Formats: sequence, structure tokens, C-alpha cells
Amino acid sequence: MDPLSWTGSLSVLNPIMIGVAALLALSVIAQIILSLFAPEPSVKVNADGTLIARGGMYGSSEKAVRWFFLALVALGLTYVVAGVVMPMGSAGIIGAISKQLTPVWGSLIVLFVLSLRYKRRLGLYGKLFDSSIGMIGFGIVMFWVFTAIFSDFIVTHDVLSQVSGMKNKLPGTPTPNGEGWYLMGGDHLGRDVFSRVIAGSRIVIIIAPFATIFAFMVGITLGLPAGYYGGKLDTGLSFLSNLILAFPVILFFYLLVTPEIVQTGMPQYLGVVLFLFPIIFLMVLVNSRFYVVPARRNVMLLIIGIVGGYFYLSFVGEAGTRVSVLPASLDVIHMPGNMLIVFVSVVFVNSPTVFRIVRGIVLDIKTRDYVAAGQTRGERPWYIMIWEILPNARGPLIVDFCLRIGYTTILLGTLGFFGLGLSPESPDWGSTINAGRKLMTIAQHPAIVPALALMSLVLGLNLLADGLREESLKD
Repeated sequence: MDPLSWTGSLSVLNPIMIGVAALLALSVIAQIILSLFAPEPSVKVNADGTLIARGGMYGSSEKAVRWFFLALVALGLTYVVAGVVMPMGSAGIIGAISKQLTPVWGSLIVLFVLSLRYKRRLGLYGKLFDSSIGMIGFGIVMFWVFTAIFSDFIVTHDVLSQVSGMKNKLPGTPTPNGEGWYLMGGDHLGRDVFSRVIAGSRIVIIIAPFATIFAFMVGITLGLPAGYYGGKLDTGLSFLSNLILAFPVILFFYLLVTPEIVQTGMPQYLGVVLFLFPIIFLMVLVNSRFYVVPARRNVMLLIIGIVGGYFYLSFVGEAGTRVSVLPASLDVIHMPGNMLIVFVSVVFVNSPTVFRIVRGIVLDIKTRDYVAAGQTRGERPWYIMIWEILPNARGPLIVDFCLRIGYTTILLGTLGFFGLGLSPESPDWGSTINAGRKLMTIAQHPAIVPALALMSLVLGLNLLADGLREESLKD
């Protein structure tokens, strides 16, 4: 098998791509210069006053940027589509990667077609597709979500298998046994960088959103009464949150992963407390809503208690540790000790920030007239907090949720980079970057590829948050 070039038989398009990219760069530079020195651009209108186009040199540069950008996107899609339909390797590395990602492309197409078709019925999610920035961010995020879901079908080699002849090999190098290529090259141990990045996405997609959800459950459950009642409760909870926020995050993680602290069971005990909050929140939610229907409320509380309690015990407990309640045959959630430490640490660090955001929003909203109207009707405090105040705080909280997933993703990368929490052979992006950066002078791709993956996911989350903020402000 021969080594793969980046574009293979599609190399005829490379000069066109380079030319279009150069023209786009020149158009952007021209637009920036004209925006600084040119007079205010004129606008051409029809007789009835409708807009035709911008006039002058600035208008021409604006149109040039738009058309060259669309041309560049079309050429990029050509590489992707050709890679899917052409035989494996014919379209080079880009085409081979595109073919491996076929389930992801298909899922994205179906998702966007259905979302655009029914967007007027989908509330804030549907309005997201009215924002180009939000739609791009959503596409990037869902790309990595689907990549994590289909990772077992996308990877080309086992993430832990080491081939001595593939150490630090360049992207597109064929394996000695002729079973394929290392599409993104090999790392310092001869492992496939492409497969490790794809497998690492599953770790990020599992930990970051769920840890953020747990942190929001803790922050909302404590922030609502702190802001609503005020007084000593607010003072005490605010003091605790400020105390946690004042502690250096990295030092806190170092303490949690030290063998002496792990042997005491402190991370698991911390998880025992933190992971109770989702159950508490759901019970308070149901009780406040169905308080006037005791029979229905009691049944729902019983279901939450049994089902939630079972998953809670399975989640915090692990056979052979200090917290082990369920027998191994009934323990359906097996989370390695290192991953549990990372999960608990992320929840613990993010919860005080969410608490402060929720508390601040409640302090503002509780002075509104509809809250006073609910109090006048004799509504119970928790009903007002959850069903009157919380829905009206959804805009800022949804935006912060997306941003916080990005922060958590960066935090996970930082922990992996410093070797905290996850095992050294883990394919998480932080550990992969740390392993690759040691030999940057010899081979750059083992560190650059996971770094770009991490950057793209965080960028997508930030763009998604901007789109949601833009649409929520229109409500």
C-alpha cells in the first residue's frame, strides 16, 4: 500500500482552492481598509424604495467576500462528498476521513432537514436556525456528538494497540501489515492518532454535559432559596460558594487525586452529597406542581425515589471501594475511580458559579409584578421559585449552560494535560496533547490534531451560546 497524500486524485482542485482562498483574503483586507478610509457606502434603491445593493467600492468588496467565501465552502464540500463516494484512499487523507465519518454526515443531514422543516414548532431550538452563527455552532457541536455516538464505527484501529514501525509516522502512512493507513499519523508509542481523537470525543461528550447538568442541579437547588428568602440562608450559602471559588482549582484537583486522599474515600463521599441534588430537585419540582393532587404527587415522588435512588446508588458506589452498596450484579453504572474523581471535581468547582448566577437572577426577578401576583394568590414559595421565577430565567441559564460545557471541556483538557484523574493510556484529548507535546520538534501532528479537536468543540459551544443569546433577546 502506498502512502496517502492529503487530497489524492482530487489534487487538481488544489490550485483552485488556493486561488480562491487568496482572493478571499485579499477581499477581506480590502474591505477592512475601505471601511476605515472610504466614505459612507451608498445604497442603490428601486423606485419604490426597496434595497438593491450597496454601491461603491465598499459594496463591491463586501459582495466579493461573500461570493469567495461561498466558493471556498463549495470546494471544501467537494472534497468531503467526493471522499464519501470514491473508493477508500482515492481521495487522499481528507477523503478517507470523510468516508469514515459517513454516519456523522448522514445524521447531520437528517437532523438539519427535520429541524428546518419543523423549526416553527420547536420553540427556542427552532428559533436557533434563524441565526447563522447559532446554526454553525450547533452544527459543530452535533458533529462531535454524533462522532462520539458512532465512534466504534469510525475508528480505524484499536486505540491502545501499538505498532513499533508506526511511531511518529506522518499522516497517511500505511501500516506494515497492510490493514489500512494511520490517517492522522502515529504517536510516540505507535498508536493511531485519528482513532484516539475519535475515541476521546466520547469521554468529553459524556463527562462535560452531564457534569454541567449536575452542577446546574446543585446551583439551582441552592440558588433559588438563597435569592428568594435572603437573610441568614443567603449569607451562609454565599459564604460557602465564595470560599470554594477562592480555592485554587488546579490545587484542588491535585489534592483529590493524591493516593492518600483517594484511599480515604473523600472523592466518593463528596459525590454522595453532590449527586443527591438532582433527586432533591426533581422531588421539589413534582411536589410544588402537584401539591394540590396528593395521590398523583405521592406516586410520582415514590417513582422518583425508587428509580432515582437506584441510579444514585449505582452511580456513587463501586465494588471494592469505601462506598459500595449495591451488589455487583445490580450495579449497572460502572464508572472507573479516576473518572469519578474528575466528574465529582468538575461538579464541585462549577456549582458555586452556577449558584451565584441563579441567586443574582432571582434577586432581580422576585421584585417583578407577576411574582407579587403569585404571592397574593397564596402560592407556596417553592411553586413561585420553580414555576414563576425559574422559567423566566431560562434565557441566561441556557446560554451559560452552553458556555459552561465549553469551560468544562477546557478544564477536562487541562486535567488530562497535567495527568490528573484519567489514566495515562486514556485517549482523552488532554492526555493525548500532553503525550504529543513532548516530541513536538520531531512530530507535530500527535499534539496538533487533538488540540484542534478541542478548539473546534469549544468554538462550536461558544457560537451556539451566542446564537441562543441572540434569539433569547428577541423574546
